[in-house]
Amino acid sequence: MILTAGALTLDAYAAGATGGPRAAPPPPPDRSSAELDRVRRGGPVFGRPGDVRAGTRLPARTVALTFENGPDPRWTPQVLDVLAEHGVRATFFTVGARIAENPELVRRIVSEGHEIGNHTYAHADLAAVPAWRLRLELSLTQKALAGAAGVYTRLARPPYSSSPAAVTGARLRALRSMSAEGYLLALSDLDAADPAGEGSRRIARLASSRRGAVVTVRGSGDDPRRTAGEVDLLLTGLAGHGYRVTTLTSALGVPGAHTPAGQTDRFVGSGLILAQRGAAVFTAAMSWVMAVAAALTLLRLVAFLVLAREHARRARGRGRATRRAPAWGRPPGVTVIVPAYNEEAGIEATVRSLVDTDHPGALEVIVVDDGSRDRTAAVVSALGLPRVRLIRQRNGGKAAALNTGIAHASHEIIVMVDGDTVFEPATIGNLVRPLADPAVGAVSGNTKVGNRGGVIGRWQHIEYVIGFNLDRRAFDLLACMPTVPGAIGAFRRSALRAAGGLSGDTLAEDTDLTMAMCRDGWRVVYAEDALAWTEAPASLRQMWRQRYRWCYGTLQAMWKHRRAVVEPGPFGRRCLGYLALFHVALPLLAPVVDVMAAYGAVTGEPLPAVAVWTGFGLLQAFGGWYALRLDREPVSVLWVLPLQQLFYRQLMYLVVIQSVVTALLGAHLPWQTIRREGVFSAQAGPSPPPPVTR
Repeated sequence: MILTAGALTLDAYAAGATGGPRAAPPPPPDRSSAELDRVRRGGPVFGRPGDVRAGTRLPARTVALTFENGPDPRWTPQVLDVLAEHGVRATFFTVGARIAENPELVRRIVSEGHEIGNHTYAHADLAAVPAWRLRLELSLTQKALAGAAGVYTRLARPPYSSSPAAVTGARLRALRSMSAEGYLLALSDLDAADPAGEGSRRIARLASSRRGAVVTVRGSGDDPRRTAGEVDLLLTGLAGHGYRVTTLTSALGVPGAHTPAGQTDRFVGSGLILAQRGAAVFTAAMSWVMAVAAALTLLRLVAFLVLAREHARRARGRGRATRRAPAWGRPPGVTVIVPAYNEEAGIEATVRSLVDTDHPGALEVIVVDDGSRDRTAAVVSALGLPRVRLIRQRNGGKAAALNTGIAHASHEIIVMVDGDTVFEPATIGNLVRPLADPAVGAVSGNTKVGNRGGVIGRWQHIEYVIGFNLDRRAFDLLACMPTVPGAIGAFRRSALRAAGGLSGDTLAEDTDLTMAMCRDGWRVVYAEDALAWTEAPASLRQMWRQRYRWCYGTLQAMWKHRRAVVEPGPFGRRCLGYLALFHVALPLLAPVVDVMAAYGAVTGEPLPAVAVWTGFGLLQAFGGWYALRLDREPVSVLWVLPLQQLFYRQLMYLVVIQSVVTALLGAHLPWQTIRREGVFSAQAGPSPPPPVTR
């Protein structure tokens, strides 16, 4: 990010000189002073350091031909060719940023005997900048010139200047400061590109008067041939009237403008040129990255909305078919496994909700206390509920606790539930129904945030509904479900056995297991009507720890199952490709994309950037509205979506960045638990938000 910000800052600074000269705002009226009057009546050249009280005029029939705002690859080479044809030397007041862009043109200018002058680095209006910026503009240009051609220059011309008669009090102060830096300053007598042909008429009058003058030509990138043609006509006309056209120092009869640059400044200048050119390439590349990222994000949103709608349509069809002909001939027995580690706050509500089920088949609940240091086991024992078994073991991690429960399970259908989650009475029946299809090995339920009060709770609620469950509808249709969440999932025991049970290789044992089952050829589906209410982290720190564990564990699982990409079946290419692109690559680039968007709004026209972000915000809001409607949730929560895009989204990006860095460094991330607040009431039964009506 530091390198990105530095590159964009340098490119934005240099971009201040692009596009040719722009009209400076009209200066305020100045109170006349003796010094200002003398400057306005004097000549265009000021040569005594710190003293600009009187300007010098050029000798009769002598023209110092000057060019501004280059070097430009469009018109500068053509102008140099014309000058060579006429055997004329000229003075080029160059912009430092353009020197860095076109060092080869600078070397050609110097090698052909022309002079280089300092026209600031970013074409800044020196009458409107502080003293430090004025010195910086001049110094950077000297460094760029040293890096490009190995010389310094003692000539300078402030941007937006014209003739001495137009000097204001502010511009006089800028001239005085530049003169104090040791520069020979040159304004202009005549502008060859004045509008309505006035420049041509002035030059004709100059030729008839036989006076000397500093003539300025401003290159036109719009029509380079026009600039070269104007210079050709100008030189032909002046030669016909006996004028000598030469460089500024030659016209004045003073030593040349260039002095050799020191080795240190040549090295620094070369670094400056390299940095600016690199920043320009980086900015252009990031602009393309931003465009591609925006297109992919838009495509993903549209595709997932279409797939979610189709999934909802099919789910309604399956529901009607099930009501006409029940999927199970005989309700299956179900074992519910609850791995518990320091779950004293919520374990009672979890167990009671599991026992209070409408599922007509046999049911057993196994709570595996994985070495808890609180009263988790005591709370479960004190319940004295039938069909509930407590197994205690040394702490071995969540995967070990689940494998213990599987080993003691009595039934073929196994449901896994986190110790901070409560079920609705219909949840188990809805969750296991898809397992009537023998091709289905696992079912993901619909996880909902129970503690959705406050901004953090609402952010996570939106994330669960949009970012998790909306995605799972699409994954179901595409046959590439990456995760059956630990909060609610049903599994066929034979499928678990074939996958080797749960592994402790990753911190995302649920993702690891799901990927293994998909690679074994089992279908993993999503049951939107199987609702589980979970306790989400209540603080930013706790949320960070949870998301960090999830993200790091997912990266571990992706790496473990990377060979699925070349295996038959859709899972590897669809799921791993999607996760790598949208859950790793784009989040890693997201901060850069955001910075690029802000950069575009600051350095360019802000309205297009604002319009694009507003459009994306509206599309996100529409996607959120549709996802909430599919889940029968109130859409009023969308008022926090703009805040989520500004803050929560950035937080999740940082989680991904930290996880990737941790993985690349090979660091081991230990299991991290979050503090439970016990948001569900165990005395009066579970008290999540009102059950969703279907």
